[in-house]
Amino acid sequence: MVMEHGMDKTGPARDDMMKKQLRGQLTLDRSLRTDENRELEPAGEDQPTAAPSPESVYRGGTPHGMSERDVGLRSEFAQYLGRSVYPAERNDVLRALRRNHAPDLLVSMAEQLPAHHRYDNVQGIAESLGLGTEDRRS
Repeated sequence: MVMEHGMDKTGPARDDMMKKQLRGQLTLDRSLRTDENRELEPAGEDQPTAAPSPESVYRGGTPHGMSERDVGLRSEFAQYLGRSVYPAERNDVLRALRRNHAPDLLVSMAEQLPAHHRYDNVQGIAESLGLGTEDRRS
């Protein structure tokens, strides 16, 4: 190293490396300080409250015109049928439910569907079974 007027000359490569190290340390220090001061803000009045733990039971709202049971059954049908089954007739629905090991309740409900009616989605199946459906906004 060459000393000039009491200054330490390190060279451009070493200068760049030292700048990166300093920048990284400053960024880390700043993030540690801000994390300590962060507190969760409560949900707004129009927002759902967060469940306090993963073991908590989540209960969402039900759309107007539907009961919790309607929502649950429609959701289960959607889960066991998937999207690829549509458009489908009763036999297609039954075949998909059985192939995906759906609960007996869903299979017995699907057996009540009209034989040659075509369903474009789970909503159509729910309506045909007499389950409540959302009131559409106008």
